[in-house]
Order: sequence, then structure tokens, then C-alpha cells
Amino acid sequence: MAKMMSQMGIRNESVDAARVVIEKTDGSKIVVEPASVTAIDMQGQKSFQVAGAIREEKAEGKAEEETDADIITKECGCSRETAEKTLAETGGDLAEAILKLKKE
Repeated sequence: MAKMMSQMGIRNESVDAARVVIEKTDGSKIVVEPASVTAIDMQGQKSFQVAGAIREEKAEGKAEEETDADIITKECGCSRETAEKTLAETGGDLAEAILKLKKE
């Protein structure tokens, strides 16, 4: 089997890894530990095969991103509604919206 794979241009190589962590876009993680990892090189493209005990870790308390309206509300002491209205009037220009509200 190994000879046939070699003839097809497929090479397998064991990777010395104790643990593999996959960080997902939502901030959570998939942890494979202990991990058995094989690197597969096929026609110049490398991929990895991971096997082992899997556990998932939830995202740590990530702070929510502050919106422009939140920044204006804090900076100018106005309502969120006023901040959003001013942002719309200034075409989304944060600095201009803050300056406009501070003049009022």
C-alpha cells in the first residue's frame, strides 16, 4: 500500500505532537489530547490527519466590541438614539459626529 501511495505522489509522515488545539471563529476551542498526527503531502498540498481524545472548551468571556454609537454615547453623554442619528447625519464619520455633538 505504501509503495502504491508513493507512486501516486502521496507521502505520509508522522508528526510528533502531544496536543492539537483548533481555535474556532466564535472563540471556542477543540482540543485533541493525546494527539496522533499524520502529515499527508499529496501533489504539493499538505494536509493533516488528527486522531485522539477530543474535548471542547467554551469561549472565555470575550468583551463585546464597542460600536461607534457606544463610543459617542460615552464621549458625549448623549442617548444611543442621538448618537446613531448623528452618525447617520455625518455619513458614519465618528470624529465628526463627536465634534458636532460637543458643539451643541
